[in-house]
Amino acid sequence: MEENQEEQKPRLKPIIEGAETLSLGISMVVAILIGVGIGLGLKKLTGISWLLWIGVAIGIAAAILNVYKAYSKQYKEFEKLAKDPRYNMGKQVDDDDDED
Repeated sequence: MEENQEEQKPRLKPIIEGAETLSLGISMVVAILIGVGIGLGLKKLTGISWLLWIGVAIGIAAAILNVYKAYSKQYKEFEKLAKDPRYNMGKQVDDDDDED
């Protein structure tokens, strides 16, 4: 029974990673909508119309931050794979960039 559970884990991992990638687009839209909501709320509270654009800017900044975080996470995964001997096609991977 325990072996069966361990066999299922690798099959579910790609599905979870795919859902994380899909959620990036959704999180961008949600971040911008929340920023617009904040801007509309500030505009309604104060009556100053340009506060809407502050909210939009906050939402866009949050969306860009989400993309940057996702990129950083994927880059770290790529670095791990590049150092893995199974995937480097027999090339020696050195941390030193000096090739004199």
